[in-house]
Amino acid sequence: MTAPTRPVFHEGQILSAADLAATVEYGRAAAARHALHLHDWGVAEGLGLTAEPRTDPLTGARHVEVSVSAGVAVDGAGREIVLPDPVVLRESDFDDVNGADRPTDEPYPVFLTAADRDPSAAARADACAAPAAPTRAEESYRILFGRLGDELLVAEQRPPAIGAPPADPPLRMLVLLGYVRWTDGRFSGVETAARGVAPRYAGVRADTVSARSGSLTLRTARTAEEGEPALVLTGGAEPGLVVGLYRGSGTVAPLMTLEANGNLTIEGSFSGRTATGATPVVSGTATDGMLLPLPAGVTPEQIADGRAVLHMRLTPRAPTTTTDSTLHSPVETAADPDRRVRCRVRLYDPVAPAAEVTELPGAVDFLVLATVAATEGGG
Repeated sequence: MTAPTRPVFHEGQILSAADLAATVEYGRAAAARHALHLHDWGVAEGLGLTAEPRTDPLTGARHVEVSVSAGVAVDGAGREIVLPDPVVLRESDFDDVNGADRPTDEPYPVFLTAADRDPSAAARADACAAPAAPTRAEESYRILFGRLGDELLVAEQRPPAIGAPPADPPLRMLVLLGYVRWTDGRFSGVETAARGVAPRYAGVRADTVSARSGSLTLRTARTAEEGEPALVLTGGAEPGLVVGLYRGSGTVAPLMTLEANGNLTIEGSFSGRTATGATPVVSGTATDGMLLPLPAGVTPEQIADGRAVLHMRLTPRAPTTTTDSTLHSPVETAADPDRRVRCRVRLYDPVAPAAEVTELPGAVDFLVLATVAATEGGG
């Protein structure tokens, strides 16, 4: 295989059809290499399967009409496929491929592939009355129905060699659009994914992504939708990294913020693997009968097999009394081996008309500290 050859012209040159075709092919090849090697192929825009409810006027049976929305895809050879308008899928085409199958609830794959066609305009002869020949080629498409499991063929497709020219039909490169369900000889629904395989979408291959505005945003949807996650990297006077959720106003409500000085702010809880030698801690308030929590990253299994050792400190809290003259004293402040709190307090009011000693459940402030034991190999 040779390197790409760029057509070069000079004054007075007589151009043949091959010279003009080479000019077009050079541009097509460059575009295909760009699409294939600087991007990940797949659906770029639209091309979703939609189902519209229908009723058979003769039998009254319910079914759906399935159509593919207009859109653009790039196949595994770097060729662009354009559907300028929505296309209604024909049940007869499906029946030709899968009509003999036994009834099943499994959805069938739907594919898109490139297909050149002669344009509708008639071919014309040149000024020298040479044989008529087409002067245009319509870069069209075909929509194909697959057999059950044919979606796996998409992952098995091999891209063309580096530097290869655009792969024109009859080479077939499949782009999965989705799945249809078939019941009693009619379409009955559509699915986005089946058997662990979903349509793949066009992406970009890059080691560096730069933002001209000084702010770079990554999000999971094309538009800013409320409640959807986003990652915002900002520069300028106050550089930082924010991970959060979109508000209705389009701004991002921070869940985690990393400032330029290294300060990390997290709105929720933080957990992770507990390393050897670490001393995770948890604190709070508990009442009699409550189970004390474990520090983040420490599991009951680690406590049971001795990989982590708990240290618990309990401090009785002063109970709320109805009079200023009421005296109180702790009776029991402890935690059993299952980390369940035992806390009882006695109350006595010496100036009350009927002075009695009462015993009630109490509360404690707790500090639970875990030491992670070193093991052989540092695990």
